[in-house]
Formats: sequence, structure tokens, C-alpha cells
Amino acid sequence: MKVTIRDGQSFESGLRKFKNKVADSNLLQEVRERQTYEKPTTTRKIAKARARSRWKKHLAAQELPKKLY
Repeated sequence: MKVTIRDGQSFESGLRKFKNKVADSNLLQEVRERQTYEKPTTTRKIAKARARSRWKKHLAAQELPKKLY
């Protein structure tokens, strides 16, 4: 990946653009996943737990607020 910095631009702005490109490509996430082997059952278990927490969050958002009197 390359980011060109033109005259007048600071190094920090170029670094920010580079970090955004890396984050958008999911490159770091792929590297982290490849560092250790994870069994398929563990992957499914984690995915199920995340889905369950998203669903609980959705249900909590649908509830009416409690009366405060």
C-alpha cells in the first residue's frame, strides 16, 4: 500500500491516510487471525455468542424505559 504526500502536506496527515487504508483492507485483522490456530468449533462458539449479545442489545433498545417516579 502506498500513500503519496504532496508538497505542503504534513507527514502526520499521510500517516493517518495510510492507517485508514490499512484499517479498510482488514489487513491487521487477517494477520491477527493467522497468528494462532483456532478450532472451527471455537470460531462458531464465538460467533454465536456475539450474535446473542447483538440480539440482547436489540431487545434492550426495543423496551420502553422504566418509570422513574
